[in-house]
Amino acid sequence: MTSVRIPVVWHDDVLLHDPAGEVFLGVMTPGTETADRATVIRDVCIAAGAPLVAATPHPAGVLERVHAADFLTWFAGAWSAWEAAGLSDAVGAHRVVPYIFPTAGLLAGLPLRLPVAVHARTGLFCYDTMTLIGPGTWTAARAAVDAALTAVDVVIEGATAAFAICRPPGHHAGTASYGGSCYLNNAAVAAEALRAAGHERVAVMDVDAHHGNGTQAIFYGRADVLYASLHVDPGAGWFPHYVGFADETGSGSGTGTTVNLPLAPGMGDKGWLSALGRLCDAVLAHEATAVVVSLGVDAAAHDPESPLQVSPSGFAEAGRLLAGLALPTVLVLEGGYHLGSLGALVTSVLTAY
Repeated sequence: MTSVRIPVVWHDDVLLHDPAGEVFLGVMTPGTETADRATVIRDVCIAAGAPLVAATPHPAGVLERVHAADFLTWFAGAWSAWEAAGLSDAVGAHRVVPYIFPTAGLLAGLPLRLPVAVHARTGLFCYDTMTLIGPGTWTAARAAVDAALTAVDVVIEGATAAFAICRPPGHHAGTASYGGSCYLNNAAVAAEALRAAGHERVAVMDVDAHHGNGTQAIFYGRADVLYASLHVDPGAGWFPHYVGFADETGSGSGTGTTVNLPLAPGMGDKGWLSALGRLCDAVLAHEATAVVVSLGVDAAAHDPESPLQVSPSGFAEAGRLLAGLALPTVLVLEGGYHLGSLGALVTSVLTAY
């Protein structure tokens, strides 16, 4: 059996988020980001011998350096405001969901104003209809952040690497935006915490099947944090559609510290691992002294959410490439939705450390 030696961080509250599905193309569908994802991974890690570490509470300081104050205030109170407005009973909307968005086309150059209606205000921050908020969403997202920060603590204290089972995932969440089943950006918070702990240059390596538009946006103008991603080509019709192209390389002092490698559907192991090798080269060129890995395993061949067709042995080799950087590493869970293979895919990466 695969043996996992690095600490795995767990918080029971990550199970409290129940989106009850997602609205896709105007239709309520079951959705794939379920609590079972977290428990499957936890149980397989325990069976593989991983030491389980309980996440500890952390003050909001690092989180507030990543996310805007007005967004955090709104998100923390979104469900209670929705309930107070009677929307669950009035229209049967049992989760917070936007219905109007302040796009450039709507505003036509006019100033952005704060809507009075709760159901209109949601569109200020949410950019899709898939990412629903329920009674436990804020608590679960905050617990995921604490899991990521606990993993940082473990690494700062001397562990080679640590893995945080973060749910909901985070890499699609921006400074003041959420979507793509993500609410708070766990990877960005971990990178910021590593910076605060004394690492002058940090790299975020995103191996999820989809581009982490939120993480990219948070660090796009910064020279101290490299964002490096391999993902299915948004130009081939995949989420996030508008972002994640190769010519997005950073701005201002951060020019050159964003690396995007969009991959064709059906790429498979060879092309995917070649791209990961290029990301490793970028991390070394950045002279990073610590790494955050956005560990999504939805590039797998059996996953329902991507077409990249990576095999289990491909993920095992990915673990060897990542561990071969020999840098302090915090891994945080992102995507991966095929429950039958999810745990084994994650542990195949972790066993390399």
